[in-house]
Amino acid sequence: MTFGAAAPLVLAALSGGDIFRIVVAAAVAFVLLKVGMKVLGGFARPVPAPPDPGELRRVRMTYRCSICATEVRMTQANDEVPEPPRHCMEDMDLVTSPYDD
Repeated sequence: MTFGAAAPLVLAALSGGDIFRIVVAAAVAFVLLKVGMKVLGGFARPVPAPPDPGELRRVRMTYRCSICATEVRMTQANDEVPEPPRHCMEDMDLVTSPYDD
C-alpha cells in the first residue's frame, strides 16, 4: 500500500475515527487547490511573438493620463491607430489626432 492510500487511514486513526470531518476537509482542500491553480494559471499568459522587422508603423501620438497628468509620446506602433497605453490602471487619453502629420 502506498503512502497516498494509507494517509486517510492514518488520519482517521489519529482523529478518533471521525471520518465525515476528514472527508469534508479533504474535499475543501481539493476545491481550494483547484481554484488556486486556475487563478495562478490565469496569470501565466504566453508572451506574444514580436512583430516582424519593418512591420511597425511610424506614428506620432501623445497620450495623457487623466489621473496624474503624465504624458507619453508614441512614435512606433504595429497599427495605425493603436490602443491607448495604460497608466494609473486607466487608459490614457489621446491628446493629438492620429491623422495629424
